[in-house]
Amino acid sequence: MKIFISGLLLLLTLSSMAQQKYWVYLKDKDTTGYNPYTFFDQKAIERRVRNDIPIYHISDVPVNQSYVAVLDSKCDSLSYASRWFNAVCLYATDVQISEISELDFVTKIELSGSIPSFCSIEEDEEILYPTVLSTQVTSMQGQMFHDAGYRGEGIRIAIFDGGFPKVDELDCFKHIRDNNRIIKTYDFAKKTENVYHGSSHGTTVLSCIAGLANDSTPIGLATNAEFLLARTEIGLEPFSEEENWLAALEWADKNGADIVNSSLGYTVHRYFTYDMDGQTAFVSRAANTAASKGILVVNAAGNEGTDKDWKIIGAPADADSILSIGGVEPYSLTHINFSSYGPTADGRLKPNVCAFGQVTAQGKKKMGTHYGTSFASPLVAGFAACALQTDRDMTAMELFAEIQHSASLYPYYDYAHGYGIPQASYFLGIDTDTIHSTIEMTKTGADIEIEVSPLVDELGHVVYVYVHLSDADGKLIWYVVLTANENPVFKMSRNALENGTFLRVHYAGLTKEFKLK
Repeated sequence: MKIFISGLLLLLTLSSMAQQKYWVYLKDKDTTGYNPYTFFDQKAIERRVRNDIPIYHISDVPVNQSYVAVLDSKCDSLSYASRWFNAVCLYATDVQISEISELDFVTKIELSGSIPSFCSIEEDEEILYPTVLSTQVTSMQGQMFHDAGYRGEGIRIAIFDGGFPKVDELDCFKHIRDNNRIIKTYDFAKKTENVYHGSSHGTTVLSCIAGLANDSTPIGLATNAEFLLARTEIGLEPFSEEENWLAALEWADKNGADIVNSSLGYTVHRYFTYDMDGQTAFVSRAANTAASKGILVVNAAGNEGTDKDWKIIGAPADADSILSIGGVEPYSLTHINFSSYGPTADGRLKPNVCAFGQVTAQGKKKMGTHYGTSFASPLVAGFAACALQTDRDMTAMELFAEIQHSASLYPYYDYAHGYGIPQASYFLGIDTDTIHSTIEMTKTGADIEIEVSPLVDELGHVVYVYVHLSDADGKLIWYVVLTANENPVFKMSRNALENGTFLRVHYAGLTKEFKLK
């Protein structure tokens, strides 16, 4: 039996004794003794029922242990067995993997290993911007959720990160600890339950979902949610993280997570930009599987917006069913320069929505300012928990769509902002439209004039007009953000529109579509 070993040509110059890491995919499963009602947490069962997903599915059955035993005898060491992929991650030499490829229960072998990066950049715990703290939640109308009694109660959120030091001590999380709402923890790098060490990145992320400042000001929205904390990243093992990420997803599924937040991205260390199609990267495939299990995965878009060699979103934010989050400036609410751009390699809209890319949040020792889509993502994850609490019958994909529909720019979209910042009023049925704006388009000779009115901000602050040109399939040809002050009239050449089908303009809560063909 001959098995194609993905990427094996890369190893031809290596010694036959060189050890590599592989995913070995298996033929079938042994269902003897499997009972989903004892295997899964009750919340995982409830989530499947709510999402109309079969409680018994072959993809949930653990890997055949007799196959695992044979593989263990033929390799250097086993690492992880994935029930979703029906595959075993293991270390083996060229000679060993050649022998393994001949086993009759092996269907495919792939090389494993990719290096992730946190979607955060420079952090400064010494500088504090109270205005940002007060607006990172109110920009999403978060106070409306809280006033209506929605703080994520009963929603279980899993966080995948590099560690959660001091979460078991800091006052910021006392309300979570006092109510026993950290349900489970696991360090997938060290194989222990202690996650209160490592990178403080996860501490900051958790604060952006559920933290409270010293004066009880919410840092994030889901202050009453339950949590599963998974440490998946460790700097000394750069080729384990994709495996750890999948293992954490399967663990989160088993333990009843409704929402997963991941502020990690996999880009240039293994993949090319053309791989960002939602189907190629291992973690993207895993994320889509999680979505098929009724889990809303919220992932940072990435911080490659100023990287001329990459620029676009990274995996798993490229996955089709994943809510990918871009970053905006706190004061203008427009794209923050480092936030990665869409679309995906196959032309799909990303990011889906956005939130603050500069936040005030808890660090390892104190509150401070932190930058990155790493922190935009948990702000939206907390929002998603409150939104789900308003209607517990929503499926994950319905929640995904409704968050997009709620966003501040919808139905306008672009590859920097997605549909804009999610708004709580949408889920609460509250009409907040107090400004009756107008958008007019006039053809004048060789030009097109777009005029918007009235000026929204009477204090003279800059007002933004969003314009995009799309083809008939909805793919953008170009988009631009313009500023309007005293004379909000914009001209563009008709030649700039000749390849488009729809011109859409968004201003002050109104989107107007002009059909060109």
